[in-house]
Amino acid sequence: MHRNTADEFDHLYSALDEADTETAVSVILKLRGETCDIDCLYCYEKRKEAPGGARVDAAQVRQLAELFRGRPLAVELHGGEPLTAGREHVEEVLRELAAQPTVVRVSMQTNGVLLNERWLDLFDEVYPDLHIGISLDGDAQGNAWRVGYDGEAVYPRVAAALRLLADRGRTAGVIAAVTPAVLGRAETVLDHLASFDAVNAVSFVPCFDASVQQPTTAQGRRVPVSRLLQRQAVDNPGGPAWATTPSEYAEFVLAATVRWISAGHFSRLKLEPAVSTIRRLRGLDTGFCHFTNMKCDHVFTLYPDGRLGSCDELPWPQAQLTHLSQKPDQADVVAAQRRLPLLNQGKALMSRCASCTYQSSCGGGCVATRWRQRQAGDEDAYCDYRMRMVDGIAALLAQPAHPAGAWCQSVRWRPRTPNSMRAIAAFVDRWDNAQAPRPPVRLRTSAHGNINTVGLAGVHEAEDVDPHHPQWQEAIEPGVLPLVDVLTKEWGLITYDSCQGHPYEGADLVPTGRRVGILPRDRTEYAHAAAALCRTVAAVTGTLPAQLRVIVGRAELRCESTQTTRPVLDLVLEPVPGAGWPSYFEVLERATAVVADALHDQRPTQDEGCECPLPQAELPTQPVVT
Repeated sequence: MHRNTADEFDHLYSALDEADTETAVSVILKLRGETCDIDCLYCYEKRKEAPGGARVDAAQVRQLAELFRGRPLAVELHGGEPLTAGREHVEEVLRELAAQPTVVRVSMQTNGVLLNERWLDLFDEVYPDLHIGISLDGDAQGNAWRVGYDGEAVYPRVAAALRLLADRGRTAGVIAAVTPAVLGRAETVLDHLASFDAVNAVSFVPCFDASVQQPTTAQGRRVPVSRLLQRQAVDNPGGPAWATTPSEYAEFVLAATVRWISAGHFSRLKLEPAVSTIRRLRGLDTGFCHFTNMKCDHVFTLYPDGRLGSCDELPWPQAQLTHLSQKPDQADVVAAQRRLPLLNQGKALMSRCASCTYQSSCGGGCVATRWRQRQAGDEDAYCDYRMRMVDGIAALLAQPAHPAGAWCQSVRWRPRTPNSMRAIAAFVDRWDNAQAPRPPVRLRTSAHGNINTVGLAGVHEAEDVDPHHPQWQEAIEPGVLPLVDVLTKEWGLITYDSCQGHPYEGADLVPTGRRVGILPRDRTEYAHAAAALCRTVAAVTGTLPAQLRVIVGRAELRCESTQTTRPVLDLVLEPVPGAGWPSYFEVLERATAVVADALHDQRPTQDEGCECPLPQAELPTQPVVT
C-alpha cells in the first residue's frame, strides 16, 4: 500500500502550530452549555448532558484571546440557545469580543424563537457585523423533529424571525438538518428556504445518528412531552427515526444542488456542501473544515464551566483538552492535543484518505462524523457518500444544462495530473477543418512502446495530431487504436490523448493501463458522450475478463496558453483491485475487443440517457405560507 510522507499527511490533517500566528482558529462559545428553550429530538448537545444554567462570561472571552496570543479568532456563539443568556449578559460578551483586536469574525447560531426587535437593536448597537445563523429544517413538514418541551412545533416562530430579519434589512444563513422528513423533497425544501428574503445561505447537514441508542436523560420527575416523543423515536429498528444514511444524504444534496442551479438560486444563495465541493473541484480553497486540512486541531469549544476542548461535534468529555482555571497557554493546548486519544484516533481515521483518488476534492470530510460512522460499523458508507457527492457535482459542473448526469454512477471524478495542452481551442478548430495546414510532427517510440516527442518511457510531451494529419496513424499506439477508431470515426468525437498501456518490464516505472481521453466540443456533446460511455460500461459488465474493469472518468484539461480548463472524459481499462499487472496485460487485448464491440453498438445521441436510474420525481405538496 502507498504510504504518504508526513508533509503529505499534513495536507489532510494539519496540526496546530503554536509558532504560527497567522492561521485562524475557530472557537465555539457554548454560551449556556446545553440550556435551550426548545427540545429538538435529535439535539446532539443535550446528549452530552453538559451542565446547564451557567454562562460563558466576558472574562473568559478575554482569557481565550490571551491564550491564543495574537492568532486570528473566528468566534461563534452557540448552544443550547445563546439568547437564553439574556440581553445584558450577551451585550457584555459582544462588547468584549468587539474590544479584542484578534477577533476577526463573530457569528451566532440561534433557533430564532426569542429573536425580536430588541435583540436586533442590541446587535446593531454593539456588534453590527454579527453574522446570524438560524436553525430551520426547511418547511413545516421538514421541521417535524424541532419542537418545544410541550411537543408542539416551533416552525411558525422561526419563520416569523426570518421575516423580521428581512424587515430589518438583515440576512441570515440557515442550517438545515437532513432527516427522513425532507428526503425525496429537496426541491420543495430548498425553494421554501429560498422564499425567505433574509436567507442568503443554506447548509444541509446530515443526521448520521444510527449509533444513537439511548434517549436524552430528562431532569426532574415530570418527563416533558418532547422526551416521550424522543423515546419513541429512539426505539426504532436500525437507529432513531430521525436518522438518515450517508447514501440518502448524498442523494438529497445532489437533488438540492440540481435545483439550486436550475431554479437560479445560486445567484443569491450559497449552498453547502455544494459550494465547497465545487471550489475543491476547481482547485480553490474553502473555509469549510470538512473540505480542508484545518480540522479538529483548529476548532475549539468552550463551555460555561471553563472546559476547553476540540470540536463540539466530537463526543464529550473525551474531547476535553484543558480547563481555563488551569490558566493554559497555547503550548499547553498543543501538548494536550498531541496526547488526547480521541484526536489521535481521528487523525488515524484520515490515513485511509492517503491513497484515495478523491483526496483533493473531498478533503477527508468530518472527523467527528467519521468517528461516529466507525462506531456504527459503517465507515465505508461515509466514504461512499463523499465520493458519490463529488461525482454528481462534478457532472453538474461539466454539463449544467443536463442534470441527469448527476445521477450517473458509472462516470466518476478521476482527475489526472499532469493533464494539459498548449492551445485547446486551436486544436479543436483544426480537428474539424480538413483544409487547415498540418506541418510534420516529431514522433519517437520508446523501447516500451511509448510514442512521444522524445522517445522515452513514462509521461512526456506528445504532439497534438488529428485524423486529417498524415501522421495520425503513426502517432497512435497500436494497442489503443481500436478504441480510438470507434470514438473518432463512428462517434465523431475528438480524442486528445491515448495510451495503449505499458508494463515497463525491467524499468523502474509504475505500469500504466490502456486509456483514451475525449475532448467534447461543447457541454451538450459532453453530456451525450458521458451517457453513451455509461451505456457501454453497462453493456460490457459481466463479459470482460475478471482481471480487468472499465472506468469512465471525468477530469479537466488545462490550456497552457490561456490557463483555462475544459471538461474532458477518459475511457480507461484498469486492473480490478487485487489483480496484478501481469494478469491484466494477459487479457488486455481480449478486453479491448469486447469494449470496442460495445462502442460500435452505442452512439452519443440526445434521445438516450445513461443506464443509471433517475430519482423519483417529487410529488406535489401543499404550499406552506411563509
